[in-house]
Amino acid sequence: MATAEFKKKFEQLLLALGISLMLGIVILGEDFRDSLGKSVGFVMDPLVTLLGASNFHIVLFIMAAITALYATLIQKYTMDWDLMRSTQEKMRVFQKEFREAQLSNNTSLMKKMETQRSEMMGDQLEMSKQQFKPMAYISIISLPLFMWAYLYIKSHGTATMFFPFWGEQILTDAIIGPFQYWIFWYFIASLAVSQLIRKALDVGGV
Repeated sequence: MATAEFKKKFEQLLLALGISLMLGIVILGEDFRDSLGKSVGFVMDPLVTLLGASNFHIVLFIMAAITALYATLIQKYTMDWDLMRSTQEKMRVFQKEFREAQLSNNTSLMKKMETQRSEMMGDQLEMSKQQFKPMAYISIISLPLFMWAYLYIKSHGTATMFFPFWGEQILTDAIIGPFQYWIFWYFIASLAVSQLIRKALDVGGV
């Protein structure tokens, strides 16, 4: 009983911390973001020194791998994937049947299905809650790392990387709007590594 209570309190603490970080980077501004980035500098700065500033894209790849692994493990052990799959399948079946009822102008069936839709909202709400909790946990690691990269690249504006088809690009240059090349590379690397890890750990598939 005491163990279960401690686990619940610990989860609440992590959830509050994650939400605070997400709100903090939006509300508290650049000073908070820089402080958050500096908090992991003692780990990441030696890594840059080891690999060399010219290989900052490799550092970003390592960051992406760390966050992808961490995020996948969090999602694997905090989400009810059976519920997710069941809810997704129910919604697919419901939408198909509702479209058929609309096409055939079956008003009595549509009215009946509107009641069914209300009942399904509870499952969708639970699914949304399950998706939000891991996001808050993940932010505890991913946000400080991302803010560190932002802080580093801001003070090393000449760092470059060679991209297929685009050639060598300065990482702080914008690719689309405010979306910079280093952010593009980070998310592409994170997505690729995440897919491999999720497949290896059999996570997702909803």
